[in-house]
Amino acid sequence: MSARAMDPPVNVFGDPLGACNESPMTGFFRDGCCNTSDDDLGSHTVCVEVTQEFLEFSRFRGNDLSTPRPESGFLGLRSGDRWCLCAARWLEAYESQMAPRVVLQGTHRRALEIVSLEVLRQFAVDLN
Repeated sequence: MSARAMDPPVNVFGDPLGACNESPMTGFFRDGCCNTSDDDLGSHTVCVEVTQEFLEFSRFRGNDLSTPRPESGFLGLRSGDRWCLCAARWLEAYESQMAPRVVLQGTHRRALEIVSLEVLRQFAVDLN
């Protein structure tokens, strides 16, 4: 099976999926969007704005997102960067009161299989 997206690329509102970030390039497909497919076992579907506190939390939990890995073309994240985060990692951070803010327009609807829209809305950076 191909690693291309299977679902229509729509966000949590059913609208076209917005971009998350291209600098650094993010997404399971490294296309700047939190698009997904059945091959994306981690469900990299939640577009977040990382904080230093979240980066430290994630490193402590075994997922170091701040250390550069030039051999992989990864420069490391800094506070304020947007990133497609695994929905289960976001939920874990939420349950530990360390959840980063969420860009709902850039969050894929498949994230709702793991986290409710009601909870995600509480952390939205793009709602009026």
